[in-house]
This record gives sequence, C-alpha cells and structure tokens, in this order.
Amino acid sequence: MPVKTLSIELSTRGDADIHDITDQVERLVTQSGLKDGAVTIFCPSSTSALTTIEYEPGAVSDLRRLFDELAPADRAYAHEAAWHDGNGHSHVRASLLGPSLTIPFVNGRLTLGTWQQIIYVDFDNKPRRRELILQLIGE
Repeated sequence: MPVKTLSIELSTRGDADIHDITDQVERLVTQSGLKDGAVTIFCPSSTSALTTIEYEPGAVSDLRRLFDELAPADRAYAHEAAWHDGNGHSHVRASLLGPSLTIPFVNGRLTLGTWQQIIYVDFDNKPRRRELILQLIGE
C-alpha cells in the first residue's frame, strides 16, 4: 500500500488557540490520489493537541472553559519550577487530548460525522509557527 507524507503549516496565538483544520485535511486527502485508507495527523509538539468537535462558538467556548477548570494557568506546576517558561499548564492540557488523530477515508472522503470537525489546539503560552504532519496510507 502506498504511503504519502504531507504537512499543514499554522500560525497560532497560543492560550488554547483552536483551529478547524478539516478542510485542509480533506483537500490533502483528495490531492493524494488515494481512494480508500486512513490519514494520521500528528503534531510534533508537547504543548498542542488534536481532536474532533462540533466546531461552533458554544462548543469551542465550552472546551476552552473545561481546560481552564482542569488545568488552570495560575496553578503551581513542577515543570514551571524546573524550567521557568510559564507553560506547565500547556503540557498538562495537551496530554489530555494527545498529539495524533487517525481518520479513515473512503472514496477520497473523510468519514467524519455530519457535525464533526478536526481541530488543532495550541495550548502554549505564546504565538507559535506549527507544522502538522499527515501520513496517508491507502490505495
């Protein structure tokens, strides 16, 4: 089975900056020429993550609030004590979602639900330039 490796570049603001990357992933799957298979999206960062959500203002706001409640920025973190970079909460938040997501595609189309979008969340405490790696396997 052929394997294709592609990427998406993003500029983020940090502080739970959420990006809907569904259209970009769909476009790359279509351009790959593969019809049936799976795409894995990976963020090589310990302060960002991937998941799916209904990408609408209410759900996005709820998700941000959840992370503020679970891992508040003003809590004491051992990472901060060691490195003094102010992003201990960013590492904890990212670990809750994880760095990768795999989605099957059929006939060149992602098999997402009607209200399901792929989102990238940058939890770091400052703007970043990020590259996501996509690896497609299929036929």
